[in-house]
Amino acid sequence: MTRLTILNPDGSLAIETEAAAGQSLLSVAQILGLPLEGTCEGAMACSTCHVLVAPADLPKLPAPSAHEEDMLDFTPHVGPTSRLACQIELTAALERLEVKLPPGHANMQGR
Repeated sequence: MTRLTILNPDGSLAIETEAAAGQSLLSVAQILGLPLEGTCEGAMACSTCHVLVAPADLPKLPAPSAHEEDMLDFTPHVGPTSRLACQIELTAALERLEVKLPPGHANMQGR
């Protein structure tokens, strides 16, 4: 299980929960009703699931692929800890993860 802390763009707590290994961060966030679009359904054809990983947690994740980095190049409010939630797989070894929705985040699907 991974202990997830997801923050709103202003830093306030959106949700804190536990999630089973084998899921993507995007799928967990969507199940919880959080406003991460994932318009391309995890195919890495958009960047609507952009999140900012807590700096202390970034080294726990595999490095982003070149394709993910390319997608982030076209994403507003990108920072040094930006990742696509569809590319973050929760594993048994990942005990804890904190992410924040980026400033200016908007869910165009209205969820």
